[in-house]
This record gives sequence, C-alpha cells and structure tokens, in this order.
Amino acid sequence: MDPLAQMHFTTIDYVIFAVLLLASMGIGLYYALSGGRQRTTQEFLMADRSMSCLPLSLSLIATFQSAVAIVGVPAEVYNHGTQYWFIGCAYILGLLIPAHVFIPVFYRLHLTSAYQYLELRFNKAVRICGTVTFIFQTVVYMGVCVYTPALALNAVTGFDLWGAVLATGIVCTVYTTLGGLKAVIWTDVFQTLVMFAGQLVVIVVGVHQTGGVAEVWRKVWEGNRISGIDLNPDPTERYTFWTLGVGGVFMMLSLYGVNQAQVQRYLSSKTERNAVMSCYMVFPSLQLALALSCVMGLVMFARYCGEDHFHKLGVFSKNEMVLYFVMDMLQGLPGLSGLFIACLFSATLSTISSAFNSLATVTMEDLIKPQCPPMTETRATLLSKGLACLYGLLCLAMAYVTHLMSDSVLQAAFKIFGMIGGPLLGVFCLGLFFPQASSTGALVGLGSGLVMAFWVGIGSILTQTSGGPAAVSHFNCTTVQLSVNITAAIGTAVISTAGPTGTLSRPTGLQRFYSLSFMWYSALNSFTVVITGLIVSFLTGPMKEDDVTPGTLYPLLANMLFFVPDHLRQKLCCTTSLEHRTLIQEHPPVLYKESSGQDIYTEDSLLEERQSFLPTSHTSVVERETTL
Repeated sequence: MDPLAQMHFTTIDYVIFAVLLLASMGIGLYYALSGGRQRTTQEFLMADRSMSCLPLSLSLIATFQSAVAIVGVPAEVYNHGTQYWFIGCAYILGLLIPAHVFIPVFYRLHLTSAYQYLELRFNKAVRICGTVTFIFQTVVYMGVCVYTPALALNAVTGFDLWGAVLATGIVCTVYTTLGGLKAVIWTDVFQTLVMFAGQLVVIVVGVHQTGGVAEVWRKVWEGNRISGIDLNPDPTERYTFWTLGVGGVFMMLSLYGVNQAQVQRYLSSKTERNAVMSCYMVFPSLQLALALSCVMGLVMFARYCGEDHFHKLGVFSKNEMVLYFVMDMLQGLPGLSGLFIACLFSATLSTISSAFNSLATVTMEDLIKPQCPPMTETRATLLSKGLACLYGLLCLAMAYVTHLMSDSVLQAAFKIFGMIGGPLLGVFCLGLFFPQASSTGALVGLGSGLVMAFWVGIGSILTQTSGGPAAVSHFNCTTVQLSVNITAAIGTAVISTAGPTGTLSRPTGLQRFYSLSFMWYSALNSFTVVITGLIVSFLTGPMKEDDVTPGTLYPLLANMLFFVPDHLRQKLCCTTSLEHRTLIQEHPPVLYKESSGQDIYTEDSLLEERQSFLPTSHTSVVERETTL
C-alpha cells in the first residue's frame, strides 16, 4: 500500500491546528484593545519598553527556532550523528558577549533600530546600507520560512499547500498589525510552549514504539550515530569541534548580537538588567530546544534502522522524512499529529511575526522618518501598522516566488540568510571595537564582506553536482549511512548541500575554498569587513577617538590589556584616559529633538556635553526640546 495514502489528518487534528491560529489571533486582539491600544509608535514598535525578562527570553528563542530547525536538525542527526550537538558549546560565548558588550551599548544609546547605531558611529550612508541589507535578508528568508513547512506537510499528508500558506501568513499579519510588539512577544511565549510540547510528544511515543530507551540507545550506538569530539582543524570538514564551537560563536553573534529582531526585544525591556537577564535565560531554553531536536533524530534512526524504508522514505527530501516519521508514529493517536503540526507552524508564526515587526521598525525609523517631513504620532503609528501589514502581504508573495524555485534555489536562499549576517556583524564590530575605523572604511568593508559572502556561497552552489534528492539507501544498525543530499538546519535555519556519496577526491584551489564549511561563513565574512574596513580607514585617514560619538565604543583591547599600566595602555590602544572614558560611559550622546519632532544626533565637544547633561538614569539619553 502507498504509504502516502495512510497519512491523513483527523477532525481533532484540524481542531488543534485551528486552535493554535485562533489563540495567536486572540492575543493580538487583546493587545489591540488593551493598554494604550497601540496608539503610539513607542508602544507598537517597542512594547512601551515595559517587557520583563521571562517573556523576552522565550521570544528570543522563538524568533529563530524556525520550522526549518524543527524538521532539519532531526534529519541532520539521523544522517550524520550527534556531532551537530556540539554547537551547544557555541551558545555560551554566543550569548555572554551580546549580554555584556552589545546590549549595554545599544540600551544606553536608547535606540529603536539597531542601525541607528551605525549613523551615530559612522554616518547616514552606513546606516542606510545596513538597513537595506537587513531588509533583503529578512524578506528572502520569511517567504521560504512560510512555504517550506507547508510544502513538507503537503507532501506527507496531502494537507492543502496554499491553505496552510495563506492561513499562516494572514493570521500572523493580523495579530502583528493589531497587537504590535507586545502581541508578537506574548504569542512567541505561547508558541514556544507548543513547540516544546509537540517535540516531547513525538520523542515519548517514538521511544515507546521503538522498544524503550535501552533499545533506542543500542541501535544508535551500533549505527555509529553517537559522535565523539572531532578536533580536526580542517575548515572544509562539515562538522568538527572547531567548526561548531568557534564558527558557531560568530553565527550566534550575528543572530543574538546585532540582528534587529533580537535587538528590538532587548530594547523593549524595562531596564538594562532585564535585557541582560533575558539573554542569560535564553541559554537553557536553547539547550533544551537543541536536545529535543537531536534526540528526535536519534529516535527516528532507531525506529527505522534495519528496516527497508526505501519505498517509504525515498520519495521524500530530508525535511519531509521527519514529517513522515511524525505522522507514522502518531497516526493511531488522534490529536497528537495535530499537536506536532501546531508545533511546526508555531515556529513559523513566531519567526515571521518577528520579521514583520522588525522590518516595519527599521523601515519607519531608518528610511521614512529621516527623509519625510515631521509627522504626528497618530500618523506615524498608522504608517507603522501599514508597513507591518504590507510586509505580511509581501511574505505571501515571496512564498509564491519560492514555489517557482527549484530545491537547490531553496537551499541557496537559506545560505543567503546565513551569509548576510556575517557582514552585518563585521560592520558593528568595526564600529564598536576600533576607534580608528572611519565611515569610508565601514562602507567599503561592508561591501567587501557582502562580495566575499556571495562569492563563497554562490561558488559552493555552482560547484556542486546537479540533480534532485537521492533516495535513502538500504542500511542496517551496523552500517554508517553515507549522505547523498545533505541538508543541514542550523538552529536559525541555514541549509546547504554536500557532494555525492562515495570516495571523493580532495578538492584543490578554488574548489577547496568553495568547500568551506558554512559554519565558518559568519566568521569569514565578518573578519573580511573588519580587516578591509581598517585598511581603508588608515589609507583614507583614520578617525580620532575624540571625534567619535561618545557611548558608541566598547574598549575591547583596553579591557583585554587590563594588566598594563594606564598611560601605556592609552598609547597601545589609542584610547582616552580612564577618567575620560568613565565620563563618556556615564554620559552618552545627547539626542536633541526639534520642536517639529525630528531627531538630531549631535557631536558636541566633551566639555559642552558635560554642561548640557541633565540628571538621568543609567538608561541614558537626555531628550531636550529645542527650537532651531
């Protein structure tokens, strides 16, 4: 019998799926009708800067725990073993550095968009380039994020493809537009709990049907799916400890350090301490999400190991195989299949709602406000809501464009998402850590980083052999299965493909360069930005630290050389004196507001700033009404 004919939803599965959508919509309506009713941009875009650390931490994980990760990581472990689990080591520095470097700087500058920092540190051109780069990255990704789980669900269960796409896109657009960031954050909390529940149910049922924990362990051990630490330093190896533990740190920094979707959550917290604590609280949640996904992959391997599933699994891609496994495990248990599908689409909703809100924010703050004449608060809020709605419709359009693409282009879209984060991380690091970096260096560095990213990414795609997904080969528990069409999902949704199975000759020259593990993309591209930016800055005339807007630098090298005498450290690091630096940290830049409401960032001398500051909290920015 055709296995596809056995996979179907029952009425209760549809009910559970509908409840998820209705609950998400209800949260949006609640925040649209309560509190300030989203009547100001401060409330709509920044949740009135009133969020506590617990909902923020769950929202931070939900933002990038996409459906691609939920179905991709188990497939990765199923095919390659638990080596991927070592990416959990990167979570330590990947969250500590944002908590103690990026959050304090951004929060004390009282930003709304992360790219406002780039104008404060460099100039408006760098800000606009950073904003446009982020918009391109997010628009490409969100269409794929909506379409991919719907396509997989359609392939396995026959669930209407465009029905799922439209339901997801419309519901998400409505609650994001009505409820603003508060609705997005609290729906993220609800959807995160649904995600964990769905994965846990699949694991428990899968272990039971496989014969218990001991039987699962025996099969995955005999099948060589339990991986040890691989200390191979070769950067072209798919996964090693260095690839995951070091390259993964840069990937995490690009996601949790400078991405607008995450920065916006930090800035919506009540206090800086709450923002830092939310970053700390993400760590156990991320580890739990990683553990659930990896264990699901092991259970899937144990369930099918030793059986002939060529005709069952061979017609599916790696991501579709995971859904087949779920439906196969839960088919006789009404409601549980619907719970996992709710889990899958919860991840999709949380990701794209964050995308809509962050896109509306950067478009309003970085592209519209600086160019348009001053507008009233009511008009600005309506325009922000209109932008969120517009991006929701654009998401559906991108899903249709994705529908017209081939599988290899889908995988390329995920690579692009990973590639663009590296150059953006690089330009922020250039500004934060290097006082000498100029705006010219930042622009050239960002451009060179993007060129490097697309060169490596597109080169790796073009040098692969063409062809569709290969069928799953026959294997048993004592045979290590070789992957034919390798699909990797990186917690935040990065997918790439590897070459054909068999004995491959070691690549040389440019081909070896193109074989670089995608886990190193963020590191390579960010270093390209920093090195190029510094070289161009020195060639065109480096900035003096006294000319840099106060509060936009983090004394990284000075902190690393804490054991060196202060006068010598000033010369080595080109930094100001300790007293000067302390004053800057205590008194960040003044944000002037014209009587018209237009924001103007000033670069007064330090003496003038000291005289102009009014007593403020540590959060920071003094707002003064002036008539020019």
